[in-house]
Amino acid sequence: MMCLPASPPALALRTWLGLGLFVLLCLGTGQALEKKVVKSKVGEKVRLPCCHEIPRSEGLREYRVYWQKNITDVVLAYSEGEMIRRHERYRNRTEMDPWNLTLWISPVEILDNGSYQCVVQRNSVVVCGESVILFVTADFSKPNVTAEVSAESCELTEMVITCSSHGGFPRPRISGALNNVSVEWNASWVSKSRFSPYNVTGKLVLNVTKDVNITCSVEYSGFAKSTSLLLKKTNDCVVPPVPPPYNVITASIIIVITFILALTLAVRYLPRHVCSHCCKHQDSVEEDVKEYTKAPMSSKGTGETASV
Repeated sequence: MMCLPASPPALALRTWLGLGLFVLLCLGTGQALEKKVVKSKVGEKVRLPCCHEIPRSEGLREYRVYWQKNITDVVLAYSEGEMIRRHERYRNRTEMDPWNLTLWISPVEILDNGSYQCVVQRNSVVVCGESVILFVTADFSKPNVTAEVSAESCELTEMVITCSSHGGFPRPRISGALNNVSVEWNASWVSKSRFSPYNVTGKLVLNVTKDVNITCSVEYSGFAKSTSLLLKKTNDCVVPPVPPPYNVITASIIIVITFILALTLAVRYLPRHVCSHCCKHQDSVEEDVKEYTKAPMSSKGTGETASV
């Protein structure tokens, strides 16, 4: 596989001489290609540096410069100071500095993600060949966290927690915490292709026994977005007392009825008994008084008789 595209016929011999050396660079140990990583977000303007800067005493007309993506696709190419090729997908989005040979891409798209090579030739000799890796990211939306009660009791509330975010790149990692204690989400991802935006959804089933705070974070390429939600235990019911057994109720009713009957009888018959007792006691006292009164009178009569 050639690292450079075909050249115009007038430059064929010179190009093939240069190609021979550069192919050796491509198939070598890789030490000749210095790899750099550049990060950018969708919609931004990104700068990809080249490995050579043209001296002010010279000019672009003395060089051949190729910017390639993934070895096979030519982003743009210059020969003798003139642009000889530009990839259709990069039309109106790329430009190259004529002195430091920097490639500018604006606005950046997800499909721009990949490895780029800047190859510089002068007088059919490869001056340098540098590899630059462009890592493109797209921001995810702020996570949306919702809670749905699936079951509840006086002791706990079972909730299904859902965390979702969309429109980002690359594929994210979803994490979370329950009162600052890590939890594992059951995550799923949706994307049209590996170079398309991702939608991510995480689910979690929790047994909530008290009010707690749940946090969901979507992490991607060194970035993260988080959302927190306060989960409240919805059912704080009071446990109802256990009704007594039927036999206990029956016995209690009998005891109450018996007590009422006894009280009724006591109220009705006790005053008569007390009055009867009082009357008998009074009659006994009167009889004792009469006996005491009769005794002296009898003795007086007897004395008088004796005297006569």
